[in-house]
Amino acid sequence: MEKVGILVVSYGSRAAAMVDAFKRSTNYDVKLYIADKQRNPFNVKKSVKHIVISDLNVEEICRFAEANKDNIDFGIVGPEKPIINGVRNLVEKRTNIPLICPTKEYAIEASKVAQRQLFQEIVPEVNPKFKVFSPRNYKSQGEIKKAVYDWLDELENNAVVKPDNPAAGKGVGVWGDHFTAREHLFEHFMANFQHGSVIVEEKLEGEESSFQAFCDGKHIVSLPETRDYKRAFDGDKGPNTGGMGSYKDVGDVLPFMTDADRNKEGEIINKIFKKWKAGDNKALRGMPFYVAFIHTGRGPRILENNSRPGDPEIMNILPILKSDFVDVCFKILEGNLTRVELEKASTVLTYKVPPNYGGYMNVYPNLINKEEIATPVDLTKAYKLTRKYGERIRVYPASMELRHGENYVLRSRAVSVIGIGENIEEARQFSLEGLNAIKGGALWHRTDIASKQHIEKSIRHMEELRRREQ
Repeated sequence: MEKVGILVVSYGSRAAAMVDAFKRSTNYDVKLYIADKQRNPFNVKKSVKHIVISDLNVEEICRFAEANKDNIDFGIVGPEKPIINGVRNLVEKRTNIPLICPTKEYAIEASKVAQRQLFQEIVPEVNPKFKVFSPRNYKSQGEIKKAVYDWLDELENNAVVKPDNPAAGKGVGVWGDHFTAREHLFEHFMANFQHGSVIVEEKLEGEESSFQAFCDGKHIVSLPETRDYKRAFDGDKGPNTGGMGSYKDVGDVLPFMTDADRNKEGEIINKIFKKWKAGDNKALRGMPFYVAFIHTGRGPRILENNSRPGDPEIMNILPILKSDFVDVCFKILEGNLTRVELEKASTVLTYKVPPNYGGYMNVYPNLINKEEIATPVDLTKAYKLTRKYGERIRVYPASMELRHGENYVLRSRAVSVIGIGENIEEARQFSLEGLNAIKGGALWHRTDIASKQHIEKSIRHMEELRRREQ
């Protein structure tokens, strides 16, 4: 069996899912060299070399690649920060190790303003109304307040406030969710504005889906649609998070979508891709399209695009790959990836998270076992279930680190459990059973990810929106 060395730049369970997909290869003897944000217990076990780079600094990642370049055939990057900071540009220049991720120039999530302007140029019909506010254009707070309020008049207050830089300020704020008064919206705006440009765009009504596609520079291979759950608590309550869970149906579309919706998304992405690639653009290699769409009564519109795999959404896909993931990566590097074969199955992912995540302990203090907070997390019973059900359950540690042989939770989402089934409900039950087998750390999770009630609500909502437009 041919030996293959792979560099994995890791943060969270998204990278653990990649590691798992590589280690399931039946065609290659895979040796993994993992640059990780912490001592992820799954990655430590699966790697031949594992290094912790807590800030994912691209110079340190490059030094790790250089030190092992004779044994590494290619690399892949999961998290956005090193992609935005040009890890591919640096590693390829110094080591000649090809990386699977877009170059810095195509890390489109680095600027929400640049995204909107790009889409306005290529696919203006799917852009919401938007206006960019730049600090250099205003001399006083009174002047900027008048400009923002005038724009809110046009939008009838239905606005979304976004900082240009995703890591700056207070992040995204939505009218009706985060504030219901202009004064509060403006406070949120100014908290972002002091860090740079802010975009205020029209709030769209609809149901969200995530579109992901592998790219080899010449071709894009679309993956099935997934649905992410951003809000912290059951019933879509609480603050936005990195994503509490996600699901995919047996086929390519979600229950509330139509085939026409899916085809329209493909047309939109192909327009952008055609403009970008100009024949063959290896700089796009990886996953340059992880697009948040919102489905309105008039069809899909773009909320944002990212230049890396989705977390959690890629984990709905990787566990059901029938194609060998190593072969998929080689085809990406060779420029001849035209299809990816998947098992015909539904998948549901749910995260278990620490007691303070999303402010849960403040809202529901009586639901947290405070004696468990500092205790290690035991994944043993969950892993036994993966064997019992023939890998219908997958368990991927995320913001968790190995200390003296035990697993301890850090600050973010701790561990994801993916259920795989013949339908969404069966997959959901597998996910929940795996979650309930995880003990320690006072972890909690949303109980309604991919529930029948939530899915039926989405279907009814879309039916109502389409009727309005008839």
